[in-house]
Amino acid sequence: MANRQVLNPNAGRALDRLKYEVASELGLDDDIQQRGWENMTTREVGKIGGNMVRKMISFAEAEMAKRSK
Repeated sequence: MANRQVLNPNAGRALDRLKYEVASELGLDDDIQQRGWENMTTREVGKIGGNMVRKMISFAEAEMAKRSK
């Protein structure tokens, strides 16, 4: 996995859980176990990352909606 800077150190584990959750939803968790992250295709990893971003945006929008009430 590429080195990435996590802005909030407490979020690192949550991001890893989200990554595996999304991979499982996409049916890629078995592939990760068999081949490892380093042997996943760019397309597969991009699909996981893209879906992670969608979930994070959805979560942020829900939080903002709660705060605006």
